[in-house]
Amino acid sequence: MQLTKTDKKILKKYKKVFEMLENYDKTREFPFHKKRIDITLSVKAIEKLKKLKEKTGKPISHIIEEQIQRS
Repeated sequence: MQLTKTDKKILKKYKKVFEMLENYDKTREFPFHKKRIDITLSVKAIEKLKKLKEKTGKPISHIIEEQIQRS
């Protein structure tokens, strides 16, 4: 089966969506699904996260996710 220009354009535009669906076929989980976990942090780290939360207005979980995505 040969792809047309329109097919290629759609595949390029929605590449991430197709990759996400392909991954779902393999794992039966979507990447935007969230899970709750328990972690242990130092008091100093928790205080820094609370200050960042007050400064930015973002939940601590969002701050952590952003930092992980940057690294």
